[in-house]
Amino acid sequence: MDLRSLKFLTNLRQENVQFAVIGLGRFGRAVCETLHKLGYEVLGTDIDEKLVAQALNRRIATSAVKLNSTEPTALKQAGIFEFDTVIVAIGNYLEESIITTLNLKEGGVRSVVAKASSEIHGKLLRRVGADLVVFPEYEAGCDLAYTLTKPAILDRFDLDPENSIVEVLIPEEFDGKTLAELDLRRRFGLNVLAIGNEEKFLTNPSPLHRLRKGLVMVVIGSNKDIKRLPI
Repeated sequence: MDLRSLKFLTNLRQENVQFAVIGLGRFGRAVCETLHKLGYEVLGTDIDEKLVAQALNRRIATSAVKLNSTEPTALKQAGIFEFDTVIVAIGNYLEESIITTLNLKEGGVRSVVAKASSEIHGKLLRRVGADLVVFPEYEAGCDLAYTLTKPAILDRFDLDPENSIVEVLIPEEFDGKTLAELDLRRRFGLNVLAIGNEEKFLTNPSPLHRLRKGLVMVVIGSNKDIKRLPI
């Protein structure tokens, strides 16, 4: 995640309760449905009338309309320019995705999130003004690779290409030892942020805190150092 993306997320106002999602393929439907379940007002749009009808029938959005997002007039008539945050989920159609993102920024939309299908696509989206670019296929592939090769890593957040925060099962050889005894910072170059389980976590644990097998620890450090953990 780059600094521009971090700034975008920081600037999202908590009172923002309206989202528009352009493109109702699998990714767009998932975004719509999740936002709607969380209680937000969501407008779904697509150029395909069948996908719009499916969204309405499944009730995954507050409302859904058919429109061609490459036409600024259509976006304006649908009230898209009035939304604070618009998600462009047309990742597989580069020209439409880029033109739509440009139309939204020129129409005054404050925050535009755009799905990219490649690095070049992502660069073009940023060039025309996208505030946040996401690569769902790439991220899902990375997550699967870690799941298959490092099953003890339950979750991860990439700070940048070289550093991450990971949630990992405490290995058997750490069982019964304190953080001071393990000295993870010196041995592995890692810092422990929290220890716990699904129900409760202890943040900033004391060096005297004793680890137990079966619990989870959240650590921060370089990916190279994380790979050296005995998991």
